Amino acid sequence: MEVGLLYSGGKDSTLAAYLLDGLSAVTLCCGTFGVTDDYQQAREVGRRLGFETVRLALDPAVAREAVERMVTDGYPRAGLQLVHEHALGRAATEWPAVADGTRRDDRTPTVDRPLAQSIEDRLGVVYLAPLAGVGRGAVDRLADANLAVETGPSEELGSGDYEAELRALMRREHGQATVDAVFPDHTQSRVTGRAAGRSPPECE
Repeated sequence: MEVGLLYSGGKDSTLAAYLLDGLSAVTLCCGTFGVTDDYQQAREVGRRLGFETVRLALDPAVAREAVERMVTDGYPRAGLQLVHEHALGRAATEWPAVADGTRRDDRTPTVDRPLAQSIEDRLGVVYLAPLAGVGRGAVDRLADANLAVETGPSEELGSGDYEAELRALMRREHGQATVDAVFPDHTQSRVTGRAAGRSPPECE
């Protein structure tokens, strides 16, 4: 089965890729609205880990809608959810199965059972969530054992996911003060490769 996995270069989506690898043909889909080239970070990580990676073009109108929703709400949750569902829909136009790295304890984005069923029924695809039953503690332990990861403040570390582009768009249209007010300070993780002694999978 061919699977398009939404990929950010972080721990969750990387572990999801490894869990699916061997059971399916996984392509890492690095989404971008064309606001920045941050998605290239995720593509580089995916290639380094031995996976096929592609640029997944997202609709800039959805980015603008998400940013305005975040500014109105004063927090990013609904906007990030909107973008994630859009990205799954885009992937579903190109792959018979789509997947992501959402976890059991994620606050946003999330894909609950009704939404997962809706995605499959509306888009005619199989939806896979390899980490749906896995919590943050287990993800951290698996990542520590298998991946080389760097962490830091999200604004300094950068990101290969669409949050970085949404921040950039919000900064351009509303200023840095609005970005600081909407997005809480948090530590971001970025995978840089396999842990020492771990070999990448072979690509056919």
